[in-house]
Amino acid sequence: MKAAIVGGSGYVGGELLRLLLRHPEVEVAQVTSESMAGKAVTRAHPNLRKATDLVFAPLSQLRPADVTFVASPHGETMDRMPELLSTGGIVVDLSADHRLKDPQEYPRYYHRDHPHPELLKESVYGLPELHREALRNARLIAVPGCIAAAAILAIHPLVAAQLIDPTKVVVDAKSGSSASGRDAGPAGQHAERSGVMRAYAPAGHRHTAEIEQETGARVALSCHAVEAVRGVLVTAHGFVSHPVDEKELWQTYRRAYGTEPFVRIVHEADGIFREPEPKILSGTNYCDVGFANDPHAGRVVALAAIDNLMKGAAGNAVQCFNLRAGVPESRGLEFLGLHPI
Repeated sequence: MKAAIVGGSGYVGGELLRLLLRHPEVEVAQVTSESMAGKAVTRAHPNLRKATDLVFAPLSQLRPADVTFVASPHGETMDRMPELLSTGGIVVDLSADHRLKDPQEYPRYYHRDHPHPELLKESVYGLPELHREALRNARLIAVPGCIAAAAILAIHPLVAAQLIDPTKVVVDAKSGSSASGRDAGPAGQHAERSGVMRAYAPAGHRHTAEIEQETGARVALSCHAVEAVRGVLVTAHGFVSHPVDEKELWQTYRRAYGTEPFVRIVHEADGIFREPEPKILSGTNYCDVGFANDPHAGRVVALAAIDNLMKGAAGNAVQCFNLRAGVPESRGLEFLGLHPI
């Protein structure tokens, strides 16, 4: 299948290229970038040297493809989506422009009205663990935000099993600097980012809407920046509706994820990595989930770790594409990570 990547000069675009250039079912036919049009793709992504001789094209020269991956900043895809869909190809949108089903949430979280609310009904939220069958026939796939993906995978089993009070779920998320993108602004400069443990969104983070939409819970989300390049670690607190024990928690997560190819339950009695940790997930499409029972406070602590550029973006996009294309779900996503790193 011929693939195009829109907005390919950023970190997510680079990860899409890294995956798709070695994907046996895909030929990357075109990559666009307004800021780097006419320059070699390897100028933005030096790890791809000798892997491709593609050159960035301006968006105005975008050609129809069997699948178009859109990695543009939020708000830039809304107006063009009918045009992209009119070519008949699959569109995998990695921006936030088609994630939310309620158009009223866009002014609240993204400060603009959605110009094509009818497409929100059609788009399929790109989390295979929740929407696998719908993804097999989707024309428009909306890939989750990185913090949202981790938080949903952490708490969804608990809410679905009615183990926690869905009206009061607290989510604390920590993310590395690549989550802010290549053009993060002054806050992303090394002098400002190095050594930080910064609460950059104590309340009101836009991923709140996705987590609530997909879990049905009322979520209080706080987000922190930490000194790492890749990774998201979510620590969620759910207050139990009845006393639970370790066995019930194990059973709940195994029912949810026991057969999932990219979710691993990590909850061990000892060792350095006995609970989920993003470091060992760099470059992989895995989400490691774990839990802790806290009878003293009447809560369950749910944990999830991902690489924000992979299961939080490009890797999850390719997983969704594989489902839609009818090829094995793990095709092109077999990398197991490195340790130590």
